Amino acid sequence: MSRESRGVFVLGLCVLAFWADCVQARFLSGRQARSTPRGRIACLPSSTMGVRYPDPFALGDHSYRFNGSERNGIVYTCRGGHIDITHLRKIADWTAYLASRLQDALLENRTEFSFRMWEPSRYHVQIAYPAAWGDLAGAVRETTAREIAIELAQYLAFTCGTWHEILTWFGYRGIGIWPEYQSAFSWEDNYSNLLGSRIAAAALRDPDREYEKAMTELMKAELQSLGLQPEDAAYRAAEAVRNWWFTGRLWSCRIVKRHVDVGLDDGAITPWLIPGLHECDEASPQEYPVPTLSAIAERGFSIRFEIEPKEWERKEILRIVRGDNKRTKRIEPACHFGAIMEYIRGQAISRYGPLVDDPLGRPSANPRPGESPPTDFEDIATQAARWLGEDNS
Repeated sequence: MSRESRGVFVLGLCVLAFWADCVQARFLSGRQARSTPRGRIACLPSSTMGVRYPDPFALGDHSYRFNGSERNGIVYTCRGGHIDITHLRKIADWTAYLASRLQDALLENRTEFSFRMWEPSRYHVQIAYPAAWGDLAGAVRETTAREIAIELAQYLAFTCGTWHEILTWFGYRGIGIWPEYQSAFSWEDNYSNLLGSRIAAAALRDPDREYEKAMTELMKAELQSLGLQPEDAAYRAAEAVRNWWFTGRLWSCRIVKRHVDVGLDDGAITPWLIPGLHECDEASPQEYPVPTLSAIAERGFSIRFEIEPKEWERKEILRIVRGDNKRTKRIEPACHFGAIMEYIRGQAISRYGPLVDDPLGRPSANPRPGESPPTDFEDIATQAARWLGEDNS
């Protein structure tokens, strides 16, 4: 970096720091940041037994730790389609947690940072600092580190959410015996994860409210702006795509439409809207950009993010990205997610037909045998129904 460009960079950081100092971000408390976010149980967006449709206008207060008033489940919005509030909250809390951890790492000039989320996979972050970083005064460094931490945490949390979907597609069982294949890339997942990272970033930048209070109000405002509908509309929306986007009744559910767009092609995710829902006539989908590292790079930082998979499913996934390099043991999302998602899309087409990722495409009345997923990937409820001779899918 030349002396002139270095001076411009320092000036830019000072302007950023002045702005950030006026709008102080409220991160997690020290006590909260010492522990990872709590687990929450998600559900499918179908109208089958066990799916939770809470009152969308009474979702309670968001809580990083346990809170009896918090309500989770599936809601429907005219411009965002079905949204899994559990997914939204989980990714939001991971964004907040990672932002707190990353801010500390940046202020300590650490070049490596690693963490784990729900799965055994280990995530590795390498940070290269701009040459001018050492010239910044303490207050400027702190406010700059805060903003960089939020940007990077958004990217990491959303990308890790995508990795979770990839793992479950290949048969990962989060609680040991219950396969999660049916929930992999169901039509609400990617958009719910994206909303979680976006709303959390806004909450972390809120100058007046602590993170949990900001999350509660900002989530409520975002859902309202997307055209939030009553709980009966959310159920009817799912029922409207029975035997189209999913099949099954009571215990069994098979998701036959998969939303495999994670923003790799155009940098954005477009939600799937239920066709023909009278409450949402002429509604258009609210597309949002996915988090990237571009803003961080513009400030002179270089980030390398890698995933070290430790799950049994890693063998098949690594075979996709290795090619001739048999020593590859890590996944680099920026380089490898494209090939992995293309492979998944190919498998989805072979199992469910060429319209699997087209929300308006109608399925064949008599699906080919090859369009059904392998028995190893089916959920326990579907297997039980088959054993009982009552499989309605």
